Amino acid sequence: MTPLQHFIASHPRLFVLTGAGCSTASGIPDYRDRDGQWKRTPPVTYSAFMHEPPTRRRYWARSMVGWRRFGQAQPNATHHALAALERQGKVGLLVTQNVDGLHQRAGNTRVVDLHGRLDTVRCMVCDWRGPRHDFQRALVERNPDWVNLDAADAPDGDADLEHHDFARFDVPPCPHCGGIVKPDVVFFGENVPRERVAAAMDACREADAMLVVGSSLMVYSGYRFAHAAAQAGKPVAAVTLGRTRADALLTLKVDAPCEEALAFLTADTPAVQVA
Repeated sequence: MTPLQHFIASHPRLFVLTGAGCSTASGIPDYRDRDGQWKRTPPVTYSAFMHEPPTRRRYWARSMVGWRRFGQAQPNATHHALAALERQGKVGLLVTQNVDGLHQRAGNTRVVDLHGRLDTVRCMVCDWRGPRHDFQRALVERNPDWVNLDAADAPDGDADLEHHDFARFDVPPCPHCGGIVKPDVVFFGENVPRERVAAAMDACREADAMLVVGSSLMVYSGYRFAHAAAQAGKPVAAVTLGRTRADALLTLKVDAPCEEALAFLTADTPAVQVA
């Protein structure tokens, strides 16, 4: 039995926190390198999106192109392993920093989408909400010249469109009030809804231990749970590549791809040893 298998077997009720490393095998790039540094320009901020029309046009142009593949992403072995862990009765709650909905598609039912979901859009004026697929059709209808652009995938449904002129990109307004439409996700500089944080903290307090999967915990919205667990004397294990913000708090660290480290949950293949 590997240390990770022993950790999971020894704690009947786990609080699970996941990050971008869970979804890289589904073709969704992550933001950070092994040292926890940005691989690219940081994501757009809430303030810039809301107050700068050129920023909104750039965001939605890149999102329209990126959605072609992001919207088709499928759960990978990591998602299925964590769904199996829930079926075994070991997961009190899974809190994800990802916005792709892949945990639910793999079968997890006790999930808090800490940063929201990219498959829904909302109006920032009247709070109308609608499916991202419908908004994608509206974007395509208004901007047919952008449909077949060749661009590399970027994190969270974005696409790398450098040296393009976004001035004439036409962003649809809210169909109800004409307000600004934004993905129903938490941007940098925007607060995570209090009820999500409260639900996650409650589950963290009730758990026997915490398991971090695919996150560097560099963003405080995720790190706070590892800190709270450690402060309460709960063991914290992390399965991720490279450095995390919580390295000093960890009881166990497995430096390996998530899908390899958790393979024992869904098959009889050997689990990855602790680095």
